[in-house]
Amino acid sequence: MSAPPLLTIDRDLTDPDVVALLASHLADMRAVSPPESVHALDLDALRADDITFLVARDADHDGAAGALLGVGALKVLDDPDEPGGHGEVKSMRTTHAAVRRGVATAVLLRLLEVAREQGLGRVSLETGAEPFFEPARRFYARHGFTPCPPFVGYAADPNSVFLSRAV
Repeated sequence: MSAPPLLTIDRDLTDPDVVALLASHLADMRAVSPPESVHALDLDALRADDITFLVARDADHDGAAGALLGVGALKVLDDPDEPGGHGEVKSMRTTHAAVRRGVATAVLLRLLEVAREQGLGRVSLETGAEPFFEPARRFYARHGFTPCPPFVGYAADPNSVFLSRAV
């Protein structure tokens, strides 16, 4: 595996490579899921105050940020039933160049750290039930996520799988 990625919090979301990766992410979600089952957020939604957006980049020899490797977001949910607070993982995506390099794990682990820093007790996510999403479901299971019922803002949907874990 290469050097760990540089992970930074970004509120701007105007870097062309980030915009392109998120557009590709949305296009893929819309291509494999029915419209009512696509829950990916667009750029404007990802800029909300209740969302922490994380960018992973290669580090060059001087330690400066280089090529985009992946992104992920953590949304704080208003969930009165969850002591300690509840967060949702959103927009996890790596570039093709980052596949099998540990980037997704680095992003997810950093998002879980952010959740702990924000005092959240639980983090959940929604992903697709279609075969396209099988690698994502296996990834999250490896990191301790287990099936759960739909959470804040979601309803039961045969095209969705809901997963959760303590922080």
